[in-house]
Amino acid sequence: MALHLQIITPEKIVFDDEVEQVGLPTTTGQITILEKHADLVTQIEPGEIFLEKNHRVARVAAGFGFARVGKDSVKVLVDLATPEEEIEEKKIEEAKRQAEEAIKQKHALSEEEYATAAANLQKALVQLKIKRRHRRV
Repeated sequence: MALHLQIITPEKIVFDDEVEQVGLPTTTGQITILEKHADLVTQIEPGEIFLEKNHRVARVAAGFGFARVGKDSVKVLVDLATPEEEIEEKKIEEAKRQAEEAIKQKHALSEEEYATAAANLQKALVQLKIKRRHRRV
């Protein structure tokens, strides 16, 4: 038996296949899901989703969202999900720079604009961390 994993963003289905296990970045820390896991709904925060399929590990940079875990399925709904191989380092560096500049202008931003800039910075940092850490390995 296997675990059916779906990773979905508002734009597309990023992943929809069977896996052996999946790791999720939750607000209470990283958790690993195996088949026959207890039912669970949890909040996802920006971080690394890892999935193991055929004894190979793949990584996905995730944004904010939620996950629903069942005995044989995991559905992850997030605002960002970028597989490691699709992360464009130069593009993400620019997004990071723009978010940092926006945050520096805190006094000129509404609370919503500031929160958006902070969230964008957090997601850019996660993507850069994944891209840079795993390319050295």
